[in-house]
Amino acid sequence: MRSEAGLEKEGQCYRSRGDFRRPEGNVPPSVAVVRLRGVPFPNTDYDAVLAVFSEWLRGVRTPRQVCTVNVHTFVTALRDERLSEVFRRAALLTMDGQPIRWYANLVHRAGVRETVAGPELMLRCLDKGRAFGWRHYLLGGRPEVLVALQKRAEALCPGVLIVGSEAPPFRSLTVEEESGIVERINAAQADFLWVGLGAPKQEFWISRNLHRVRVPVQVGVGAAFDFHSGTIPRAPAWASRLGMEWMYRALHDRRLWHRYLSTNPAFVGMLLNDLVRSRLGRLRDDS
Repeated sequence: MRSEAGLEKEGQCYRSRGDFRRPEGNVPPSVAVVRLRGVPFPNTDYDAVLAVFSEWLRGVRTPRQVCTVNVHTFVTALRDERLSEVFRRAALLTMDGQPIRWYANLVHRAGVRETVAGPELMLRCLDKGRAFGWRHYLLGGRPEVLVALQKRAEALCPGVLIVGSEAPPFRSLTVEEESGIVERINAAQADFLWVGLGAPKQEFWISRNLHRVRVPVQVGVGAAFDFHSGTIPRAPAWASRLGMEWMYRALHDRRLWHRYLSTNPAFVGMLLNDLVRSRLGRLRDDS
């Protein structure tokens, strides 16, 4: 049953634009799901996601992909069938950034209180995992960034287990090179694979290799390696709360302007269109 808030319960299929389906058994049945243009997001928070990860690690340890979805990847998935297919196959999607949360709350009255962003999720997993011996592998970035990241992670989270890292070249990999990376990841026997190759490249890499990378939790985290290593500054909390993290990043890296200008206006247009339609629909229902 669909509720007045536009939420649906665990286990239902989604047949709308893109026919996104939510795999069963990834979040507790009590957690509601809000559907944005067919893309299903659980109404969750960091603590709940960490609890899900703990369950995955205690179980069969099936490799699963987690996608933290921001405005850029949300719009791209609606335009690019390849990325929409990755989202369909992913075990869990989370809202990364305030604009996605605003969309859910304004259009569907979903009552989403917290976003789950890749960089913060990674940091919390590194911290919490110390008590459980969680093992982490880092893939992406430059060699010097990975060195700085491991040093800072060990300083922030003494006892954290980073069991391997690799900085692949910034070009298409040969079949042999990609197979070598997979072999080294598997040899490390990690619980978490954090991939910082940039979106959507990192999502494609995880999805393409999910069947042979024996790591239960695999997450694309974008610029998290640069943030946590201190290589580039992260937007202050006030900018994130106001949904302006993209502006802060673009001012510090002009290369990002093209990315944001190609998707942000489209997102605003979708939001306004769906907001008007939802309001008109409620007016008709009330009349």
